[in-house]
Amino acid sequence: MLSTFKNAWKIPELRKKMLFTLFMLLVYRLGSHITVPFMNKEAIAQLFSGNNAGVLTFLDMMAGGNFSNFTIFAANITPYITASIVLQLLTIAIPSLESLAKEGDTGRKKIAKYTRYLSIAIALVQAIGFTFVLFKDAVLAHTLLQKLVVILSIVAGTALLIWIGEQITEKGIGNGISIIIFAGIIVRMPRDLYQSFLLVKMGRVHWAFLALYIVLAIAIVFFVVILNEGERRIPVQYAKRVVGRKMYGGQSTHIPIKVLMTGVMPIIFANSLLAIPSTLIMFTGPGKFQDFVIKWLTPQGGPGIVIYVLLSIVLIIFFTFFYTTIQFNTVEYSKNLQQNGGFIPGIRPGKPTSDYLGRSVNRLVLPGAIALAILTVLPTILTRVAHLRFNYGGTSILIVVGVILETARVLEQQMLMRHYKGFLKK
Repeated sequence: MLSTFKNAWKIPELRKKMLFTLFMLLVYRLGSHITVPFMNKEAIAQLFSGNNAGVLTFLDMMAGGNFSNFTIFAANITPYITASIVLQLLTIAIPSLESLAKEGDTGRKKIAKYTRYLSIAIALVQAIGFTFVLFKDAVLAHTLLQKLVVILSIVAGTALLIWIGEQITEKGIGNGISIIIFAGIIVRMPRDLYQSFLLVKMGRVHWAFLALYIVLAIAIVFFVVILNEGERRIPVQYAKRVVGRKMYGGQSTHIPIKVLMTGVMPIIFANSLLAIPSTLIMFTGPGKFQDFVIKWLTPQGGPGIVIYVLLSIVLIIFFTFFYTTIQFNTVEYSKNLQQNGGFIPGIRPGKPTSDYLGRSVNRLVLPGAIALAILTVLPTILTRVAHLRFNYGGTSILIVVGVILETARVLEQQMLMRHYKGFLKK
C-alpha cells in the first residue's frame, strides 16, 4: 500500500490529484477553527459535562470535534449522508426516480442535485434545533437577525462541506464524503488515546483493558484488510465469432466479486441512522422522551447499549446488501454478458446467469457483512465496559482502515488506466 502511494506520487497527474485532496482537507481543517458567531463557549462546555454528555459526545464524534467547538461545520456532513440514504431508498420505491437513475450520467447528476437540496433542508432543520432548543442557553444572539446569522453560518458550513466532498470525488482521490469523515476521526484519535492513558495513570481504568483494546484494534485492522482484499472469481468464457476473415472471442476471463465491495459506506449509513434519535431530542429538551432515548436508544443507557449493538449489526448487514445491490446489478451484468457473447460455463445465459450471480454474491456478502458488523460493535462494548475514552472506536477504526484501503485501490486503478492509455498511444 505504501509503495502504491509512493509510485502514484511520481506520476504528475496523480500527484496533482493527491495535492488537490490534501488542499481540500486543509480547507476543511481551517473551517473547523472558525466558530459560529454569538456563541458562549463556556455554556457549551457546561452542556457537554452535564447529564446529556454521552449523547452530545456521540454527535461530536460524528462531527469530528466540530460540534463541541461549535464551528461552522457543527452539523458536519451528516445531512448529506441522511439525504443520500433517503434518495436511494426512494429510487427503489418511486418508478420515476428509478428510471432517472438508469439514464446514465444525466440521471445521476439530477439525483445528485436533489440530494444536495434535501441536504440543505435537513441542515436548516438541524441549525434551527441547535439555535432555539439545544444550545439556546449558549446563544448570545438577541435579535432575529443575529439568530439568523447563527443558523445561516451552520447551513453554509454544511453546504461548504458538501462542495468539498464532491470536489474531492471529482478532482481528487477517493470518495470525498468518506475522506472528510476519515479526517475528522484522525484528528480526534490522538486526544482519545492520551485521555485513556491518563485514566490508566490515575488508576480509574485498569491497564489490562487498554492493552486489550489495543490488541483488538490491531486484530480489527488485520481482519478488515483480509475482508477488503478477499474476492471470488467467477469464470467467464466468450464464444468464438468469425467476422470476415478474422476470428474474435474465444478467450477466458473472470468476474471478480469482492467480499466487501461496499467499503465503509454501510457503517457510515448505519451510524447516521442511529444518530437520528439523539438528534431528535435536541428539539424536545429535557423530559420523558429525552430520558427514554438516552436509556433505550444510546450506548449510555443500560438497556440502550444492548439495543444499540443489535441495531448496529442489523443495519450494517442491511446496508451492505443494499449497497451491494446498487453497485452490482446482476440483471444488467447478465444482459451485458449475453450481448457480448459471454457465458458462465455450465450456466445458461439470461435469467439463469442473473440468478447464479445473485446467489454467488449473497453467499459471499453475508459472512462479510456479519464479520463487518461484529468488528464494529466489539470495541464499542469494550469501551462501554472499561469506561475508556475511545468514543465508538470500532466504527472509527473500520472507517480509517477502510478509507485508506479504498483510496489505495483507486490509485491502483488510475495507475493501471494510465498504463493502458500510454500503451494505446504507442
